[in-house]
Amino acid sequence: MTAHPRPGDLLIVHSSDLHVDDSYTARGHGGDGTVGLRAVLHTARAVNADLVLLAGDIFEHNRLKLDLLDATARLLNDAGVPVVILPGNHDPIIPESAYRRGGVSDPDNVHVLGVTHDEAVLLPEFELEIWGHAHRDYTNMSPLRSPRPRSTRWQIATAHGHYEAVPDLQQKHHPSWLIDQAGIDATGADYVALGHWNIPVQVSDGAVTAYYSGSPELANTVNLVRLTQAGSVEVTREAILWDHDD
Repeated sequence: MTAHPRPGDLLIVHSSDLHVDDSYTARGHGGDGTVGLRAVLHTARAVNADLVLLAGDIFEHNRLKLDLLDATARLLNDAGVPVVILPGNHDPIIPESAYRRGGVSDPDNVHVLGVTHDEAVLLPEFELEIWGHAHRDYTNMSPLRSPRPRSTRWQIATAHGHYEAVPDLQQKHHPSWLIDQAGIDATGADYVALGHWNIPVQVSDGAVTAYYSGSPELANTVNLVRLTQAGSVEVTREAILWDHDD
């Protein structure tokens, strides 16, 4: 694991689809359903990241018990850096949302779009705005609708949904939560952090850089997004540091 400090650069760890739970994920890890979250935050510390961005489906569902939510809140509180979270289709911010229980959204360093902030998180210490539309229920929505005008040096858009470069909306059946290339380009953002796909992949096809991070377990990596002092955006993949790798 390599440290990545560069004076003047901003280093962001982008991940998604961690699916913290008390069933499927927990059964595969000795009962610990927070293992993916812990590993992502551990990796962020190891690479000296300035910020963690989680692009949806941090939780498997909204019916989790309070002890698991409490454990999640403690992990987020101890991250040591700001953590920006976009609720996804598995964990939308319905009234009984996991983000409204167990203190998950309470730590000062935790910013949950749709809960602690409406559509945007402003981080003046980084000259950065991160915006995105949280899933507010289980129905279809347009994840990149209504792009925000830029007001900071750096701007990141985040969205949780399915990418099709040019969707055929005449089809009788098509995926929900569509993200298309025109929507990505319309953001004008420096980076679009995507979630919903379990594999890491770049979907950029224009001036705006856009990536899925993939889930920790299937990708076994996070995206390292470097916003350089010179004004460029560099994206690489970093192997996740699991507890057993210490």
